[in-house]
Amino acid sequence: MGHNTLKLAVLTGEGDKAFIGGADINEMQSLTPEKARGFITNIHKACSAIRAVPVPVIAKINGYCLGAGLEIAAACDLRIASDNARFAMPEVQVGIPSVVEAALLPRLIGWGKTSRLLYTGESISAATAMQWGLLEEVVQPELLEQSTHSICQKICTAGANAIRLQKQLISQWETGSLKESIEAGIDTFVEAYKTNEPEIKMAAFFNQKSSKNA
Repeated sequence: MGHNTLKLAVLTGEGDKAFIGGADINEMQSLTPEKARGFITNIHKACSAIRAVPVPVIAKINGYCLGAGLEIAAACDLRIASDNARFAMPEVQVGIPSVVEAALLPRLIGWGKTSRLLYTGESISAATAMQWGLLEEVVQPELLEQSTHSICQKICTAGANAIRLQKQLISQWETGSLKESIEAGIDTFVEAYKTNEPEIKMAAFFNQKSSKNA
């Protein structure tokens, strides 16, 4: 992730059965209190690593997105799913609560819908997940690759430094007060002008405009 030209990353599962089907119940069945701490901490570290990526991470979701898989999806910046995807936090059904990055869900879908998912363990369709605000886009399975590529192309037209600064600022907005967030925005705006990216991008904008008017 040290490449300054990198503008985004896409996270997806192998095949079309699942994005991530959740943690291994066979492994969880054998956990002791001591081992449980290490197990769940590793899941948190995986989600935290995704959130720490300095560019937007897009979750391309096909099939099941359950438990820890939904937490990983929530840790991404954008979520695009096929209409056959299913979402659930079924942990309570096997005797454990939903924890760690499940804490991100209220920010995406609100407290009531988060409580419903976590208390019932029920699964919801991609259409419902979209309606709730969990997803940015739902498409037919055969269009998932194309739709993901389309949003990637749009992001890639932006300046690499601007994208990184924008993600950094959005992350700050999550925890800062309104006053702190506005002040951070001023600093970030100034930071953008410490490179020649604005000059290059604005020159390209005016050149393109001139070409259209010629």
